[in-house]
Amino acid sequence: MKMIRALSTHGGNVREHAEIRGISIESLLDFSANINPLGIPESLKLAICQQLHLAERYPDSEYKALRKTLAEYHQCLDRHIVVGNGATELIFAVTEAIKPKKAMLLIPGFAEYRRALQKQQCEIVDYQLSEDNFFQPDRALIKHISADLDCLFICSPNNPTGQRIDHDLLNEIVDICRQRQIYLIIDEAFIDFAGERYSLISKITANPYLIILRSMTKFFAIPGLRLGYLLNTDDNLLHRLRLEQQPWTINSFAELAGRVVLYDYGYIDATHRWLRQEQAYLFQKLSQFSTLIVYPPAANYIFFKCQITDFDLQDALLEHHILIRSCGNYPGLNNNYYRVAIKKRSDNKALLIALHRIMMNHSLERK
Repeated sequence: MKMIRALSTHGGNVREHAEIRGISIESLLDFSANINPLGIPESLKLAICQQLHLAERYPDSEYKALRKTLAEYHQCLDRHIVVGNGATELIFAVTEAIKPKKAMLLIPGFAEYRRALQKQQCEIVDYQLSEDNFFQPDRALIKHISADLDCLFICSPNNPTGQRIDHDLLNEIVDICRQRQIYLIIDEAFIDFAGERYSLISKITANPYLIILRSMTKFFAIPGLRLGYLLNTDDNLLHRLRLEQQPWTINSFAELAGRVVLYDYGYIDATHRWLRQEQAYLFQKLSQFSTLIVYPPAANYIFFKCQITDFDLQDALLEHHILIRSCGNYPGLNNNYYRVAIKKRSDNKALLIALHRIMMNHSLERK
């Protein structure tokens, strides 16, 4: 019998897959969403428990305390920060404020850039990243950044490929976009995992065409709270962005989270220690499968290609109650590409054991 396909276009849709399979959500091991497996920081759990009364009143609609905390952390001015209900809300707010007529997207890339641009009836120019170059942008991109572009989205590390664009190349792109008055939107949703030294936030000073998007939901494991922010120095653009937002777009506990977790250095250090160990471990183990082409990761997820033709690896792993992200719905990719989150050692081992059994069975079936 043909399996019913899930309709969700993003990872983390465990409820839908569990319902299709007729199993409990708790029995499904989710590798499809790139969330820190260390879970919510204890500092935040304590802060929420101690301040449950925040639910009894409206949050500050300007989020002054949160923006001040973010400004101190990034050494910038608080007026240059716009906070939002996750980075996705801000993607749509940016395109609404800019109203671009022509934009460039690197593919494969995050789907919400395209949806936001399409909402503005914007002409989209796709720049296909080369598989031969590990889906990594190179200097060939430069000649395609034409002066008639209104904006360019770049995600670094890229989703879903996990590649971090070369820092020198990215700085060159920043300069070119500034000279040509092209809004460059850099999505740094996963930069916390790669390292703050790779962030371009320091470049926003006196560059009104550079927009940095940040997410706090992945690194601090709070996707249900929804918290992101944006940095830019163009006061007119920032004013238009704030006009696009609905009042109280962030709830009180998400606002509290943003003020607490950035200074939880113990949690941040523990996350980086975990990632250094498990990123290398899972990459090395996945690379041992002859049927997989595995791309070196720069964040908390690993992108790979399954070389078995006419084979649904996501479906096969669901038989083992493991959900991975199929990347077939990303422009520029097909159903042979997948993405897995990096999790704790016991979960990573469970994935590897299931993969080994699947590949063994497939090999036996072919014989």
